[in-house]
Amino acid sequence: MDFRKEIGKLVSANFENLNEETILELLEVPPSYDLGDYAMPCFRLAKELRKSPNIIAQEIAENIKGSELFEKIENAGPYVNFFINKKVLSETVLKEVFEKKEMFGSTNIGKGQNVTFDFSSPNIAKPFHVGHLRSTVIGNSLYKIYNFLGYNSIGINHLGDWGTQFGKMISAYKRWGDDEALKKEPIKTLQALYVKFHEEAEKSPELEDEGRLWFKKLEDGDEEARQIWKRFVDLSLEEFNRIYDLLKVKFDYYTGESFYEDKMARIVDMLKEKDLLVESEGAYVVDLEKYNMPPCIILKSDGTTIYATRDITAAIYRKETYNFAKSIYITDYSQNLHFAQWMKVIELMGYEWAKDLYHASFGRVSTEEGRLQTRKGNVILLDDLLNKAIEKVKVIIEEKNPNLENKDEVAKMVGIGAVIYNDLSNGKMRDIVFNWDRMLSFEGETGPYVQYTHARANSVLSKAGHEITSDVNYSLITNDEAVNVVRLLYTFKDIVISAMEKNEPSFIARHVMDIAQAFNKFYHECPIIVDDKELQKARLLIVYSVATVIKIGLGLLGIDAPQKM
Repeated sequence: MDFRKEIGKLVSANFENLNEETILELLEVPPSYDLGDYAMPCFRLAKELRKSPNIIAQEIAENIKGSELFEKIENAGPYVNFFINKKVLSETVLKEVFEKKEMFGSTNIGKGQNVTFDFSSPNIAKPFHVGHLRSTVIGNSLYKIYNFLGYNSIGINHLGDWGTQFGKMISAYKRWGDDEALKKEPIKTLQALYVKFHEEAEKSPELEDEGRLWFKKLEDGDEEARQIWKRFVDLSLEEFNRIYDLLKVKFDYYTGESFYEDKMARIVDMLKEKDLLVESEGAYVVDLEKYNMPPCIILKSDGTTIYATRDITAAIYRKETYNFAKSIYITDYSQNLHFAQWMKVIELMGYEWAKDLYHASFGRVSTEEGRLQTRKGNVILLDDLLNKAIEKVKVIIEEKNPNLENKDEVAKMVGIGAVIYNDLSNGKMRDIVFNWDRMLSFEGETGPYVQYTHARANSVLSKAGHEITSDVNYSLITNDEAVNVVRLLYTFKDIVISAMEKNEPSFIARHVMDIAQAFNKFYHECPIIVDDKELQKARLLIVYSVATVIKIGLGLLGIDAPQKM
């Protein structure tokens, strides 16, 4: 039941000059339940109805009669406050959780619509570091959220496997490469070569020209350049997939920048045909001055392509291949201008679907010493972070629950869950300064706290040993602690939809935390396994519902929910 819509029907049925749509626009959730579950401010109605907001609110509250959905409807100054009948609320919500189980909160609003997600997208031959974590886990969560709401999510790993940096890598490998070291520790060796190249290029700037020359050879299909490049790609993917397996992140397609190599010439021709390309200092660009942006470079002066060329080509390919309703790119906000430029070029090419391209940007990760930069070698490997988190959980399990079954598996779920939750619980636009202690903290509002609440709920259900049923006396679920839990379960569906609309998984992360905290208060204040069997049945249904919804919420974040901890 949608109580907002019920309020809209109720008020509009009693007042001819108030339509349902206007009422729904006015409704808001008060800061405290003492002021009702919903409140309707009447300021906007004063001009139309030619009365003061206080009088309008008083008339509405006095004239609505006979709805068993609400315990009371009263006015407080210019507001009409609606208090939902607690028994009706509990019955509505808990029955739906029981019936829908792991699909509670899902809808079909996206049915028949494809959405592409371009996320993670690490650079080949460079380490997978904590700076890649945000794109990976935000993208993975959005993929799951959209799927949950009926969309067909298509995950694409747009690997950074093309560009001038590969000319530099080939040059470095040819000059200083060690095959034995490359076999033993591929990424570490490649990173060392990349750092060495930039150190040497500062002393001998002509090295930059050599790097550009090797990339030109790569683009022209030079056999040696292609073989070396292919080796870098294969070794890197082995490393990346090991980390994706740890994070339980999957992609439908690994189509990196090189995938579009043979598709770019057509796009360049299209830009020429549409008179969008102009020459500038030997390069070819799209002039964006009238849109307050620098020119978008399409071909560099040596004839090679650039990121924008590949992104424009990729967007057109994806539209033609998947016919997406939305195409979402998850990268940090330092790329805002880049995305604004090439998306504007798509629009100028006459594609009306340019409006369906979204850059879901997020804040950057830095260390106390400053920005992470591979060429400076000051990166924190994601592998190290995840393994440290797992090891820390193993120590805690040995201290607190040494007889726990599947200790290694639980340690992996909790350690990795802590890292993911730490990232997703922050609003995505927040910059993060990486700190080992903070990232590995399990105290306070953390992923392990929510996971532990889920395990605690399952432990209660296991101890009770009774079959859970929705055939309970709902009038027994009216105390504040119980109803506060039910209210949060009721709003879960709206939170998931908001997370999708704003491309913001933190809404769900915060909401499951709220549910966990409200449940723990309920757990401490309201004994569950009691002599009164009717009361016990009702409270066990709350416990079951909390365990179910927390598991759904964590799943949408890409986090496992252990049965035991």
